[in-house]
Amino acid sequence: MKPKEFLQYTYIFPVLAVIYYFAGFMGQGIISDIIAGILLTGSVLSAVHHAEVVAHKVGEPYGTIILALCITIIEVALIISLMVAGGEQAITLARDTVFAAVMIILNGIIGICVLVGGVKYFEQFFARTSATTYLVSIVSILVITLVLPNFTSSVNGPYYNTAQLIFVSIACLVIYGVFLMVQTVRHRSYFVPADGNAEEHFIPNKTQTVVSFFLLVVCLIVVVLMAKGLSKTIEDMVQSMGAPKSLVGVIIAGVVLLPEGLAAIRAARNNQFQSSLNLALGSALASIGLSIPAISAVSIMYDIPLVLGLDKKDIILLTLSVFIVMLSLSRGKTNVLYGTVLLVNLAAYIFTVIVP
Repeated sequence: MKPKEFLQYTYIFPVLAVIYYFAGFMGQGIISDIIAGILLTGSVLSAVHHAEVVAHKVGEPYGTIILALCITIIEVALIISLMVAGGEQAITLARDTVFAAVMIILNGIIGICVLVGGVKYFEQFFARTSATTYLVSIVSILVITLVLPNFTSSVNGPYYNTAQLIFVSIACLVIYGVFLMVQTVRHRSYFVPADGNAEEHFIPNKTQTVVSFFLLVVCLIVVVLMAKGLSKTIEDMVQSMGAPKSLVGVIIAGVVLLPEGLAAIRAARNNQFQSSLNLALGSALASIGLSIPAISAVSIMYDIPLVLGLDKKDIILLTLSVFIVMLSLSRGKTNVLYGTVLLVNLAAYIFTVIVP
């Protein structure tokens, strides 16, 4: 690699963000939080760049899997750290954050990708088999983790007991594990763009790939650390608005999903909607399929009550979102109407969080 490449913002921002965080400059006032926000944004954009470098090297669908897994691991780490620190006050944080992530992905990321692609290309095409494979797995995990707890009778309320948590965790891991096998081995062709990679001319060398993967991990970690550091500011802002505390989970999920969202939108702009779909739905599946088992393990270890069941309003919004996504992806091609409807669903979700 040439020395001047290290002077690009994609290399500078992660280093500055790490120095700023570990030097203890955060939380010193409005100015320090604004600077932290700028560095966080730069780190998000850097993460998108480095994720794309890695994806170009390993090809589809492995590149999107790497980014989905990285973001999910960081999301889980953030949720667990806040759960342990918050104790019983954080019993709904995991549910709110995971649910927010799913709603943002299904309605927001996919909606923007469909809308952006529809405006630029009128229609974009993808493999219906890939969408069906994703949605079958996602819907099953969503129901057994976020809906079924409301209807079990071993424990009163939207809870699972220990035995149920263990079973549900194993079920999530089995579904996700088999899905990965299908995606990478038995039916890999479902998830590879039919027209190949539009940017195949850029093939990074081994050194560039290793450096970008390392910086991708650094960017994702520093994004979560800064988001956690800014969580008190976010909570104060939410309280000043008079909004419910569940809005904090929405904001945290939005920050964590920024790198993947931007990468998916960029792929849609390059007429690579299959890659956008792999990023979005792959992230949704990894987010809930891996987060719930990890969160359940922490809940059992630390004896923290874990609320998983959604209330009636959220179940209705989740059902609407899944139904609209299934209809939108049922034909193998998109248009601007699908994207518009999905974004309206997202707006309805956020609005009802703020004004329940």
